[in-house]
Amino acid sequence: MLPVLLAPLLMLVEVFMDLLQPKLMANIVNDGVMKGDLAYIRSTGLLMLVVAVIGLIGGIGCSIYSTIASQHFGTDLRKDVFAKVQSFSFRNLDRFKAGSLVTRLTNDIVQMQNLVQMTLRILVRAPFLAIGSCIMAFMLSPRLAIILVVAVPVLFVAQYYLIRASFPLFSKVQNRLDGVNTVLQENLSGIRVVKAFVRSAYENSRFGKANADFTDIAVKASRIVAVNMPIMMFIMNASIVAVLWFGADLNWSGRLAVGDLIAFINYVTQLLSSLLMVGMMMVSVSRAKASGDRIREVLETEPEIVEAAGAKTNVIRSGRIEFDRVSFGYEASRGSELTDISFTAEPGQTVAILGSTGSGKSTLVSLVSRLYDVSSGAIRIDGVDIRAMQLEHLRKQVGMVLQEAVLFSGTIRDNIRYGKPEAAQEEIEEAARAAQADEFISRMPDGYDSIIGQRGVNLSGGQKQRVSIARALLVRPSILILDDSTSAVDLGTESRIQRALKELMGASTTLVIAQRISSVIDADKIVVMEEGRIVAIGKHDELMRDCDVYQDIYESQLGKEQIRHGGIA
Repeated sequence: MLPVLLAPLLMLVEVFMDLLQPKLMANIVNDGVMKGDLAYIRSTGLLMLVVAVIGLIGGIGCSIYSTIASQHFGTDLRKDVFAKVQSFSFRNLDRFKAGSLVTRLTNDIVQMQNLVQMTLRILVRAPFLAIGSCIMAFMLSPRLAIILVVAVPVLFVAQYYLIRASFPLFSKVQNRLDGVNTVLQENLSGIRVVKAFVRSAYENSRFGKANADFTDIAVKASRIVAVNMPIMMFIMNASIVAVLWFGADLNWSGRLAVGDLIAFINYVTQLLSSLLMVGMMMVSVSRAKASGDRIREVLETEPEIVEAAGAKTNVIRSGRIEFDRVSFGYEASRGSELTDISFTAEPGQTVAILGSTGSGKSTLVSLVSRLYDVSSGAIRIDGVDIRAMQLEHLRKQVGMVLQEAVLFSGTIRDNIRYGKPEAAQEEIEEAARAAQADEFISRMPDGYDSIIGQRGVNLSGGQKQRVSIARALLVRPSILILDDSTSAVDLGTESRIQRALKELMGASTTLVIAQRISSVIDADKIVVMEEGRIVAIGKHDELMRDCDVYQDIYESQLGKEQIRHGGIA
């Protein structure tokens, strides 16, 4: 708060000193030069030097404190926007592209940060300098000041039309920058796919188009801004010529001293320069407003997943899950992804969810921890609707290993203890052993202190999945969700992981999504899904006897021969 107060106060000091300088100069010319009084010239010149130093101190102080204030503003705003994004549901995040959020958290906030700095400096300096110069000019010569009465409105009209033309373009500039960032982010995150399919040329073309679109609109906006300076300089120079033209006549007639004419020209220059600064500032304001609107859109977006008043905590004990006629759709226009889903998963049970691609398996399990909210029906854990629970309590009791193994830059230890930062080394190693990750971690040069690159680029797909499983096991959740989390490991490793899970997480409720039917054949219950609906529930033998969809999946993976023999050999 202190820098915000000090910056404008120090700028007022500089403005006041700048307004004194032309008057002191006029005194030197009128009372020193014209009268040949060298002593007066020395004393007044010394005073001008002191005034200049005081103005310099004020200007430097304003710059320092305005920079401090703007940097802290940017820091706080960035923190608030990031915290808001963290509160978004998956549906909220689906509406904002990742590239757009990156732009809003970086470029847009920088625009607002620059605006604050300019406001504390230019928007304090320019108006007060303009008003003060105008007053001083009228005091020196009301007749010459009529020139300002003509020039200033012309200047304002020109500024108005330039700002009006540039503002819509700056909104488009930021939107096009979103496009550049989106393409860049997609390319960098999928660079291995690009290389594997030799699509660098295509990606260059795609980025080139987004970059060209951004450049075109940026040049168009800059072209309008570039017109501003020549127009303003023309008006200012024309005004000075007019002052010299009419001022000379007043001087020759003895109605205006030479020193006063010089001071008047200085005040006119200060006045028009300050208005020029305001004009340039308004262009920046229009750009910052476009950025501010985009930031406000994020801050004003209400998270769709919110806690109910008086949300319950410490209600999940055993982890019994009940889906009660649950339906869900990402968007109303797309219809339902899930329809009338009903089943239960008892504590200690392993419930497998099987189905073809796009049948809604991953969507189903994402509802358990309220990554999305159900459209109708209810999900209850231990008899309590999850919408009545505190989100932190719910999500701490639900361990998830997602389809894509997401790791963060840092050590393997930090990634495993991500959900439990205070975990001891013994706990970390136990979770890693259960996930069959301890063996390859121990072979690494630095063991658990080995650094994982961005998104785990220095680990194989199977290694990343095992670290992700260890991360979920470490928190000992009441409910464990494995979303096709062993697809990149071999059958032997998968079998050892399953045995370890039964030993370590035997009392927990486990939901397993798997593509390989061999991974779920021993599950306590298998839920077969097709097109967002449950078509059958049962054990393997029951489904082999009664469910055509399950038989088709089994046949496609293990062949007709094994069906005739009644199962896996």
